[in-house]
Amino acid sequence: MDPKFIRNFSIIAHIDHGKSTLADQLLLQSGTITQRQFRSQILDDLEIERDRGITIKARSVTIDYVHKGQKYELNLIDTPGHVDFHYEVSRSLAACEGALLLVDAFQGVQAQTVANAYAAINVDLEIVIVVNKIDLAVTRIDEVLEEVETILGLDGSEALRVSAKTGLNVDTVFEALVEKVPPPSGDPNAPLKALVFDSKYDKYRGVVTYVRVFDGSLKKGDNIRFMREHVNSEVLELGQFRPGLVPCDSLGPGQVGYILTGVKELNKISVGDTVTQAGNPAPKALPGYQKPKQMVFCGMYPLDATGFESLRDALEKFSLNDSSFSFFPETSDALGFGFRCGFLGMLHMEIVQQRLETEQDTDLIQTAPNVTYEILKKTGDVMIIDNPQDVPDAGEIEEFREPIAKVTFIVPSENVGTIMQLSQDRRGIYKNTEFLGPQRAQVIYELPLSEIVYDMYDKLKSVTRGYGTMDYEIIGFTAADLVKMDILVKGERVDALSSIVHRTTADRRGRALVKRLKAEINKHQFEIAIQAAIGAKVIARETISAFRKNVTAKCYGGDVSRKRKLLEKQKEGKKRMKQFGAVEIPQKAFLSVLEANRDE
Repeated sequence: MDPKFIRNFSIIAHIDHGKSTLADQLLLQSGTITQRQFRSQILDDLEIERDRGITIKARSVTIDYVHKGQKYELNLIDTPGHVDFHYEVSRSLAACEGALLLVDAFQGVQAQTVANAYAAINVDLEIVIVVNKIDLAVTRIDEVLEEVETILGLDGSEALRVSAKTGLNVDTVFEALVEKVPPPSGDPNAPLKALVFDSKYDKYRGVVTYVRVFDGSLKKGDNIRFMREHVNSEVLELGQFRPGLVPCDSLGPGQVGYILTGVKELNKISVGDTVTQAGNPAPKALPGYQKPKQMVFCGMYPLDATGFESLRDALEKFSLNDSSFSFFPETSDALGFGFRCGFLGMLHMEIVQQRLETEQDTDLIQTAPNVTYEILKKTGDVMIIDNPQDVPDAGEIEEFREPIAKVTFIVPSENVGTIMQLSQDRRGIYKNTEFLGPQRAQVIYELPLSEIVYDMYDKLKSVTRGYGTMDYEIIGFTAADLVKMDILVKGERVDALSSIVHRTTADRRGRALVKRLKAEINKHQFEIAIQAAIGAKVIARETISAFRKNVTAKCYGGDVSRKRKLLEKQKEGKKRMKQFGAVEIPQKAFLSVLEANRDE
């Protein structure tokens, strides 16, 4: 197809502002799907997306639209809105020339609206402002457009006003896409250059690669090369998303689609790679993507020790579909062989765990999460620590550094004081406050990432009754008075329960954690001491008393010395069990570190 009749665009917005609903209406009103096929969140094909009502994976779909007698091909790449999936948004924007910036007619500009809008501005996309939910009983459209101009610096005078839920004015969105979003540039006669913007594993057909063609063309039977991995392969099938996989004859400049090469090895194809012709390769690859930085890590272990290889296979297949997730093998004295897994945030971690258990049918033990730290040793070496087990002895450490994030809160004006207090309690450094109008304010703090990831989002929603939003970005590492806190169960250190804490909160966290562990670990035939320690100093202790079996129940009347003999025998047995008995620690106990932080 002639590139001048192609439009590639994304829909970007804060979570719950109606991205998926608008995408559904665009598909319905263009005839891409019928009324019978129509259902809410049609592009959210993961079961977990439908359960939670949020978009997790960026999805692509091709829409045919006729404008003034001319047929146009509109390629929509739907994007997530939650802060943890910002990497998915950045990947989608790299494959587009324009973006629909969706803003709720009542809630207005929120934290992720700002972050996603700036991401689109930074890559020079044409932005079309769309005010959604105009059918609400209460709207404040004029104020919302004023916020768009004040906060984002965009012209709100030509903003579209639609209701994605009812389909009102959605036709104006099509017209704006055709008239305002520039067509893709590309030379059909140049050597092939296609960007791999996503991929997934199909157990019947191997790796399905999602591509956006920039130069040249791609046909069935072509011999192609993945430039980064230097892998040659043949195109067995290619097609477009309509919204299922529909085969076609060729893909030209500006078009978005998929290719099947029969490649089964998961490490041969990577997101951000460039596809070119093997016989006539492009001289230079496309820039690709900046590698995402995982900031939250946890251990994942198979429930059964024999499940290590099947867990590895499940993680490899999953990482192909989610390039912002990483994993590498590790061992634990308590849990055996497993993997250290990296995530962009806590929601990302929860989603990965849930998808592994449901899609890959994997039984997991997951340890408590922690963020990445830097340690400057006295030798001058700098260590990157994502596992508390790797922290060296205190005598070797010159400086312990933690990641700091710049956090932007957008909250109702009456909650500014509460948010400031919440941030101060979490060692935050105040930066500035800007009132966005009589009702709302933007508050900026610098906070340690470890104080954000656990439950900051939940606390924010709680204190603002659901009206507050936040966005954060990592700005660097700062020296802090951090220590490694070990947990000892029956005198033995349980490496999977170790954590890194600030010295001022260590006593409080230690007490909360041992109390939580006491509730999670079942009673045994012997007494169990649970201790929190920093180095050799024990800072908190709880004791789980032993089961008390009434061994004298069968003795009625008679000589008391017989009862004493039985009690002494029981005492000796308990003493021996205390020495040699093993403590069974349930799966829930390994997440007690997280629960204890929330209890605080």
